[in-house]
Amino acid sequence: MAIGSFIESTSSMVLTELLAPLRDNDGMALPSRYEVIFSFPPGNRGSKTGDNSNIFHQILFGNVGAGGSKDVSMQCNSFEFPGRTLQSAADTNMQGPSREIVNDVTFNEVTGVFYCHSDMREKTMFEAWQNLAYDPKHMTVGWYDSYVSNITIYNLDQNDNRKYGVELQECFPKTMTPQSLSADQATSVQRISVSFSFRSCSLAVNAIPVLRRSSISNASFSNSCISSFSSALVISCEPKSTKSCCNETSSFVKSSCS
Repeated sequence: MAIGSFIESTSSMVLTELLAPLRDNDGMALPSRYEVIFSFPPGNRGSKTGDNSNIFHQILFGNVGAGGSKDVSMQCNSFEFPGRTLQSAADTNMQGPSREIVNDVTFNEVTGVFYCHSDMREKTMFEAWQNLAYDPKHMTVGWYDSYVSNITIYNLDQNDNRKYGVELQECFPKTMTPQSLSADQATSVQRISVSFSFRSCSLAVNAIPVLRRSSISNASFSNSCISSFSSALVISCEPKSTKSCCNETSSFVKSSCS
């Protein structure tokens, strides 16, 4: 009887330890909890006057200003955290078993799938972005800095807090897959798959609060700004400086103690 109680209590403790990560504040990462932020390129770098004869720069600028970039972020059905591969070569300068010496790192392309509105605004945004790299009207190639930008990917917890993030640098949409049309009865909405090429990636700074759809209208920010391109998809809230926070804290302590 004592042995049975011991086994039962031990198994209960093991089960509790196994379930503990699922019940704490951190929990387990879920692939369905994510946020993708696009910073669309300006399209006019490299020109002396800042102007650009590429008409697709004006189209992209107009779409971003009209909220099209926000639609792209909200309609993102799936995305990927990037993978990476360490390139290595065998060190054959010494006798015996050779060592693999790392000499570089490469990143694979990432793919995102987006739902499309009836006017295909999501597809139009990425087409205009691609046309900054290659202008089909004049058959010219754009400046590199004019068509690359950053993409930030966040993993969220159950409370929409950003727990992990990666920023992809110097990105551009390399491939857009064909979209099938059919006269059969529709069972799903139209989607488009886009593959992005990028040069490097780094951990993203978790400084911007997540804006939920239901709380955007009720949100209030002490220092918010909307930038046409660099932060086109979200209202970026700059955290207060450490100096101002210390001043507020010291004022509060002084008033409380007096």
